[in-house]
Amino acid sequence: MAFRKAKKITNPRRKKGEQSYGHLYPTNGKSKVLRRREWKGLKDTMYDYGRWLYIMSILAKFVAKPRNVKAMLRYRWMANFLAVPHMMDKFTLGLRDEPLRITCIAMNFVIKDIAGLMDDTFRGDRKTGNDEEFSKRCVLTDENGMTAFMMGFDETKAILREIPAMFVCNLLTQHSAEHYIDVAQQYGLPGDVCPMPETELGLSIDDDLPVLGCCAVQINTTCDGSMMGNGLIAKRLDEEGIPTFQLAAPIRHREDDVQEYAANDIKAAIKFVEEHSGEKWNWKRYFECAQRVNSTTRNRLEWLDVNSTDYPQFVGAVFSLYNDTNYLGNCGRSPEFPPIDKKIMKLVHQGYKKKTMMSPEYRHRCIVWGVQPQYNIHMLTWMISCWGVLPLTDMLSMVNTRIIADEDTPENREQAYYDMAWLNENMIMRNRTHGGYKVLVDELWEFCELMNADMVMMWEHMSCKALVGMHGMLEEQARERGIHLVWVSHDLCDPRITSRQSIRDQFNQYMRTVMREEPLDPTIENIPDDTMW
Repeated sequence: MAFRKAKKITNPRRKKGEQSYGHLYPTNGKSKVLRRREWKGLKDTMYDYGRWLYIMSILAKFVAKPRNVKAMLRYRWMANFLAVPHMMDKFTLGLRDEPLRITCIAMNFVIKDIAGLMDDTFRGDRKTGNDEEFSKRCVLTDENGMTAFMMGFDETKAILREIPAMFVCNLLTQHSAEHYIDVAQQYGLPGDVCPMPETELGLSIDDDLPVLGCCAVQINTTCDGSMMGNGLIAKRLDEEGIPTFQLAAPIRHREDDVQEYAANDIKAAIKFVEEHSGEKWNWKRYFECAQRVNSTTRNRLEWLDVNSTDYPQFVGAVFSLYNDTNYLGNCGRSPEFPPIDKKIMKLVHQGYKKKTMMSPEYRHRCIVWGVQPQYNIHMLTWMISCWGVLPLTDMLSMVNTRIIADEDTPENREQAYYDMAWLNENMIMRNRTHGGYKVLVDELWEFCELMNADMVMMWEHMSCKALVGMHGMLEEQARERGIHLVWVSHDLCDPRITSRQSIRDQFNQYMRTVMREEPLDPTIENIPDDTMW
């Protein structure tokens, strides 16, 4: 069957600012930063610079507190946060007008939210702030777990200590996880285990995680490697006097017969937190959070609707990272997200009406599937500028689409446990890799149809076994449907296995040999960024 032909769209308006981005990178390949800031035209450059100053103000407020300075000297991974401004430059490469503002507003608030999480973490940390009373009101929560079971607590805080130490650090600097991976392997962990739980375990073994909280809740997130790491981390927490609850989401999470078990496990987790924190579940607080969760779901679906048109506005890695923060890490608990959503929505509508584009030409519409490499997640922005390939959405953003019960009634109080279980089952790192053939394969083609996509970029995380068994089926079904399928392998957190450029080379090779196309901007086909943050 012939491949589906993409509808090419060109930008009739003159592109403002630079069009060749290769000269922004150092020619010797030894610098950790860009040679200079990108010129985006006067208005957009001034806006971009203003947002850069805003980021610096967030960092300045953070380091103004002595306990945070102490943490910078205590924890090895804290040095990675020097690269926060450079991370923003990677996400805004080539962006103008509304997409630039959407990216800045979304990511700036993510930075602010992470800074707040770190401030709370170090406040209660026994090694830095050591605020014992505050620590008693904290619950350590799994990095990859939904915080839905915390939605009904007013005073007790969910602390996702692995988010800044592992997840964010690897976004900031590509080499951040290597030391901890090596530490874990020195203690006997196999080398083919997923680097994410391996890094988390290495952080714990190396005594490089903050210690605080009245208790901890871990979740059987994505794979056997994650569960193995959780078990060892729980043992370490037990040595620190912090008891751990294992919240086990069903593997067949789309089946009706597992939902009662899942709801009962949520009840048990809430009871566990109540017993150790001393705070009772507040239904008024829960339903307030549920209303914000529903608002988040509606907004995400509307953004995806716009992305299914010829003029998407909120796409790529920033769409994924903002949704990760809002949907999983926040889960309706913060009243600060809805106003940010409203600002983004206004810009999305404005950009759509103006037919704003992110590159001079859109050649292909792409669904990004699989688990992306943390150290090269900004590649999605590169795809737009270099090849005119538009990453409409990614697998980790295609999460909950249900509206949960958000009015306080006796019936809804019972339903709430099932809703929280559903949210937990459909968290970003497991709702596609678990649940069977339909959620991983069949629904991919449904999304391609809904989003008018002619291409799928399949991230092939070499340490993740979930996608490997489906490789041949995905290839065969893509051909039957006339969809271009680009396989790009990586090792999630470890660039020593697959470098950033080798990742780009896989995509470059497909575009040149299969698609027979030339890049929009050949100066960034090969980027000397091996030593860059």
